Amino acid sequence: MAKLTNGTWIVVADSEKALLMRNLTDHADPNFEVISREEQPEVADNADRPGRRADTGPGQSSAMEQSDWHVLARDRFAKDLAGILYGHAHKGAYAHLVIAAAPDLLGKLRDELHPEVKSRVVAEIPKNMANHTIRDLERLIKADLDAP
Repeated sequence: MAKLTNGTWIVVADSEKALLMRNLTDHADPNFEVISREEQPEVADNADRPGRRADTGPGQSSAMEQSDWHVLARDRFAKDLAGILYGHAHKGAYAHLVIAAAPDLLGKLRDELHPEVKSRVVAEIPKNMANHTIRDLERLIKADLDAP
């Protein structure tokens, strides 16, 4: 069971935004300080219609599947967030990391994390907690880490 030590970094993210925080105290009474907020740019829903490609046979064509821009943006956000975490880890900014993220983002983020960052992850919480206050996050993350 992971504990929130002094200096542990906490990342709370969904597919559109992330909050990077540092615990200033201990596990018994966590106190999170915001280090930075990261957001992905807005993704337009009105993308072009799917393309068409030529088939064998005179004058025939088939529709191509439309790109899901939201999925592509989420994947890009996970890659960008992993890069930010690597930059801080490489500078020695943190030794322990707790990640609380929406399950789909957590899976993608896990795939993108550099081994130097992975070695510092002490806990993963597969929940979307991005819309909670800092005080609620302190309580919720501590409770999740205490759960058997």
